[in-house]
Order: sequence, then C-alpha cells, then structure tokens
Amino acid sequence: MYLIMTTIFDSRAKEWDSNNIHHVRSVAVAERISKLIPLNPSMTALEYGAGTGILSFLMSDKFSKITLLDSSVGMIDVCKEKITSSGISNMDAQVIDLEVDQYDSKIDIVYSQMTFHHIANVYHVVESMYGVLNVNGWLSIVDLYQEDGTFHEHGEKVHHGFDPDNLVQILSDVGFLNIKYETCFEMKKSNGRIYPIFILVAQK
Repeated sequence: MYLIMTTIFDSRAKEWDSNNIHHVRSVAVAERISKLIPLNPSMTALEYGAGTGILSFLMSDKFSKITLLDSSVGMIDVCKEKITSSGISNMDAQVIDLEVDQYDSKIDIVYSQMTFHHIANVYHVVESMYGVLNVNGWLSIVDLYQEDGTFHEHGEKVHHGFDPDNLVQILSDVGFLNIKYETCFEMKKSNGRIYPIFILVAQK
C-alpha cells in the first residue's frame, strides 16, 4: 500500500468503527459474497486490507479460520483487541503488505473491501492472491467504480476507482476464471455525492 495511506489509517484506526457507514457497507458486502460464492464452513479465508475487521467479524461463522491482513499497524492492533475481547477463536490478524511481503499459507477464499484503490501495483497483488489460493479457490474484490477524484477529500494518492472490465482483464491475464461483477452498494459521502461500489468474484 502507499506508505502515506498506511500512516493515515494508523491515525484513524481507533475511531474507524464509530462511522456507521463502514458497518452498513460491510453488511451488504457480506450478503453478496455469501450469494455469489458457494461457501462452506470448512473453508479457510483471508481478508486483505482488513482494517478493523468489520467484514470478517460479520462472516466469522462462515469459515473454519479467517486471517486478517493489513499494512496498517494501528488497524491490526484494533483487530487483535476485538478478537481478544469477542472470544472468537477462529480469527487472527497480521501486519502484511502484499505489495512487498510474502504470504505462504494456502487459502480457500481471499476477499478485499475498498482496498484496491489504495494499491499501487494492482497486478502484483492480484498475482500474490492467485498464489495463495488453493485450486478452485475464490477471490472477491469490492471497490469503487471510476470516479472523479472527489471520493477522497484530502488529496490522498489513490486510484480514482476502477473500470471493472480492466480488473477483469488483469485477473484473466493472471489466470483467474469464472469472473463476474455487479454493483453491491452505493455510498453517500459528506460532500453529498453518491458513489457506486462493485463486487467482483473470480475462481482459480
């Protein structure tokens, strides 16, 4: 992830869960993942760019184990506190940035919510995700459709969303199959604008 974004997320970690839109969006995403991918409780999962783990906590009963990865130490510290306080035994959290770090365990499903627009080298991270997936494993990417740069109000160095067809091409080039996407949520920001969000799923 861009280094400056990691620093920003460290500073926002403690207050992240107080913004209800993060929870509402995660509920919608959890519902779509469950509809689009044939889940079963024996599967292992990895959330990349997990933040404080809102999405994974919603899905904790769907998998045998969930690993939460994020490049932000602050976010992972909050994840660990929440895992301990909740008593959930099938989740763990680690500080890992797939743009620069290796992750060697094999996983049945990788999902990522509102993270890809913070990733400089999207192709490399998609390759890394392909590498950690078991054969027939699934990938789910949730992110912004292309926007005019107003979603981030402080000039952060990010992608201004994506044309999902471009992501489909990247995933296809890496080797993913059965790729499809749809709109899964609309997010209203304090600037009054509404930003549509897509979910893309693919299989190794």
